[in-house]
Amino acid sequence: MYIVAGLGNPGPRYHMTRHNVGFDTIDYLAAQYRLTKFKTKHKALVSEGMMQGRKVMLVKPQTFMNNSGEALAEILAYYKVEPSQLIVIYDDIDLEPGKLRIRPKGGPGTHNGMRSIVSQLNTEDFPRVRIGIGKPEPQIDLVDFVLGRFSPEERTLVNEAIERAALAVATMVCASVEVAMAKYNG
Repeated sequence: MYIVAGLGNPGPRYHMTRHNVGFDTIDYLAAQYRLTKFKTKHKALVSEGMMQGRKVMLVKPQTFMNNSGEALAEILAYYKVEPSQLIVIYDDIDLEPGKLRIRPKGGPGTHNGMRSIVSQLNTEDFPRVRIGIGKPEPQIDLVDFVLGRFSPEERTLVNEAIERAALAVATMVCASVEVAMAKYNG
C-alpha cells in the first residue's frame, strides 16, 4: 500500500492558503480517483482505495503543519508500511509558483512539516513532491506569506501544478519515482 500525504493546516481559516497546497492536491486526487469518503483516523483524515491498480491511502494530517510527522509515523507503524511507500506533497518557497520538484529522498530544508516527518520517522528516505509557492518580498513576514492566499495569477499556476502533481503521484504509484521525475520535474 502507498501512503500519499498532503501537508497543510486543518480548518476553514487555512483553506486555499499557500501552505495548504498539499491538502489541495489530496483533494484533487480524491476527486480524480473517487476516494472522497474521508474518515478521521490516526490524527488525520484518511481515505483508502485504488489508484492505477494499486492500493493507496490518501492522508491529510490534522495535527497542524509543524506536527505532521505525528500522524504519518502512527499510520506507517499501524499499517506496517515502509517509508519508501510514503509520498509527501507540500509547498516550497524556493520554487516559483507552479513549479514542481519530485525527489526520491532528501532533507527537510526549512519546511517545519517536513522537519517533523523526518524527525518522527527517523529517515529522509521517502519520496516527495514539492509545489512552488514563491518567496515573499523582504518586507513580508514568512508566516504571513505562507498562511496567505495566492493572487489570481498565482492561483492559476498553482492549480495547474496541482494537476501535474496528481499525475506525478499516479506515475510514482504505478511506475516509479524516477519515471515521474523525468516526466514532471521542471
